Amino acid sequence: MALYACSKRASYLVAHLPVYDFLAPSLLQAPRASHQIRRLNVTKRCFTAAGSSGNQSTSPSQPSRTPKSGPDAASNPAPLNKPLTQAQRDFLTSALRVNQAGELAATLIYTAQTPPIVSSHPHLRPLMKHMYDQEAAHFSTFNSLMAKHRIRPTAMYPVWTLAASALGWGTAIMGREAAMACTEAVETEIGGHYNGQVRVLLEMAEQMEKDGEEIGGELRELIDTIRRIRDEELEHLDHAVENDAKQAVPYELLTGVIRAGCRGAIWVSERV
Repeated sequence: MALYACSKRASYLVAHLPVYDFLAPSLLQAPRASHQIRRLNVTKRCFTAAGSSGNQSTSPSQPSRTPKSGPDAASNPAPLNKPLTQAQRDFLTSALRVNQAGELAATLIYTAQTPPIVSSHPHLRPLMKHMYDQEAAHFSTFNSLMAKHRIRPTAMYPVWTLAASALGWGTAIMGREAAMACTEAVETEIGGHYNGQVRVLLEMAEQMEKDGEEIGGELRELIDTIRRIRDEELEHLDHAVENDAKQAVPYELLTGVIRAGCRGAIWVSERV
């Protein structure tokens, strides 16, 4: 009996451990991530059965249908609540993972750039703070989504941390124009990346509607969140151009290398 109680207690503790092991992902977390992401398009619905006096609540794991009578029963069937496909789950998992990594890098770039830039150009302090605050809010948003859906961060976390800090400090030492060119290059790639995610999510939602499935509030909210963050990232790009990003020397080489690095980091973070 004591052995059974200990085993039951150990199972409970394991099931409620927080996710901190991004360098050594636990095998126990894989099914949890799949279970959570799978339910992004599921919402609870209640209906009143014909002739019954009470309400019945459908289970999130079962199709939800509203009883109909008359000609509407055949012509207007109730939407279905179906799990996401494996491809959809994989896309959402990789998207959230790379988004979190990208926002981490952005906060570290601005953290490293701010002291040298503000020291030589004090009037840029409000702008640097504004852009950093927005990136920090984006990072917090994706941290929450990762924890909610039990998704492991990229194993390249320590590498991106060092690379982003070095990039921010290096471009700031080169001068204001180089720092702004760095922002322009990064935000160009990130803005395009978020655009691609929004496009895929909208296609996913459209296909669900065509198939008679119900789109849950979480999926709609995710689309709106990524759209908002994309717009704020493109706002940073505009600020950089306004502050002479294109006057950096050598502009083409600098932005080309940074953009290529961003594309490589996105590709790796989606898969590792």
